[in-house]
Amino acid sequence: MTTDNPAGATEDDSPIAEKPHTRRRAERPAPEPEPELTRRPYVEPTPSSRSFWTRIDRPFAFGFLVTLGGLAAIALGLAITNLSTVLIYIALALFAALGLDPAVRFLERHRMPRAWALVTVLVSLLVLLGLVIWAVVPVVVQQIASFIKDVPGMIADFEASDLYATLEAQFGDNFEDLVGQVQGFLTDPGNIAAIGGGALQVGASIASGISGAIIVLVLIIYFVATLSGIKQAMLRLIPARDRANAAIITEQITDSVGGYVMGMVTLAFINSLVVLLLYSVLGLPFPLLLAVTAFMITLIPLVGSVLFWMIGSVIALFSDPLLALIFAAIYLVYMQFEAYFLTPRVMSRAVSVPGSLVVIGAMVGGTLLGLLGALVAVPVTASILIIIKKVWVPRQDSRI
Repeated sequence: MTTDNPAGATEDDSPIAEKPHTRRRAERPAPEPEPELTRRPYVEPTPSSRSFWTRIDRPFAFGFLVTLGGLAAIALGLAITNLSTVLIYIALALFAALGLDPAVRFLERHRMPRAWALVTVLVSLLVLLGLVIWAVVPVVVQQIASFIKDVPGMIADFEASDLYATLEAQFGDNFEDLVGQVQGFLTDPGNIAAIGGGALQVGASIASGISGAIIVLVLIIYFVATLSGIKQAMLRLIPARDRANAAIITEQITDSVGGYVMGMVTLAFINSLVVLLLYSVLGLPFPLLLAVTAFMITLIPLVGSVLFWMIGSVIALFSDPLLALIFAAIYLVYMQFEAYFLTPRVMSRAVSVPGSLVVIGAMVGGTLLGLLGALVAVPVTASILIIIKKVWVPRQDSRI
């Protein structure tokens, strides 16, 4: 008669002995289930049998109050319009803080106190910004000046290429006139100054940009350090009966926005590295300038990579048509790799938004707020979808 553990057999000799990594894996706690919102039936209020106008007992007072309300709404709209720059700074800093919050939580999960986690993340951010300003900005400014100076030579080389001869034979004098107009516009200093509204306007824009960047950086530091307190203070403004559900929705929205911001920055950084590598290996001009441009443009969801693919290919076309074709082909392959492999893994924490809503949100945001609107369109859309899914749909289902 045999036994399960014969005498003299050790744990290592047993054929069914568990491996150390198997035991460690079994000891991991199971993930906590997602909290569910409290369901309450919604009863439609009983409508009044009297019409709206018959319930107005004092028409003069009613008209006076309506007029005051309209004037107050107009004044509020004008105030918001005048404060649009400040509101944009606050929105940008808030989204950046939500993007840094996952890094703080990551350090907290690894048994680092929250105070030290905040200091580590903020110091890392300041060091990174300092390195970018010290190493990248001077080179980018130099390459911008060199690009403006080299535009006539690049266009002249393009006119001497076989591709130009083919396009000219295909489209005739119209194509030649188009190239001449582009060259005249880019080589006219007056046009370059007019783009920024003149020399004084350019200086004012630079000063305003620097001051805005400092304000946003200070707000980011404040929001990251006090994000938990801000959320608790906002929840105190909600009735106590709805506070638990609002806390659940708030956490889901902040996690979604934070994961999206961190994911988009990661994808844009990888994209810029790919562009820098391709331009450097192929010997195309202005690699660092195009890498920074790629980082800024590819932050735009869904269409950013396509836009830069066109921009990068056109700029490379003025240098060498064959190298431009090689760049366009390789970058197109990378776009497929990014869409089907990188994006699903990097953006796994963000709420999935249908592609049609991404395009619509990016167009609406870009029309209203420019580049910033296009950047925040997807997080705002994701937040709206969470509210609809968690609040509006259950409320409609409970109507009786």
